Amino acid sequence: MKVRVDPELCVGHGRCYILAPEVYGEDERGHCTVLQPQVTADLEKKARLGAGNCPEHAIKLEDD
Repeated sequence: MKVRVDPELCVGHGRCYILAPEVYGEDERGHCTVLQPQVTADLEKKARLGAGNCPEHAIKLEDD
């Protein structure tokens, strides 16, 4: 699974990196960064949890 974030949509709520710190991080402004752009099966559930809790739907997941 591929993970990407749209920086135009992210406003820095931080839910993604609080819920899934293995996949998502934060930049100097508190906006989402992707730590694992290619997620392995063991982190897929975490990636979906972080993406599903983004109020702006800034995180996009693409199945391989």
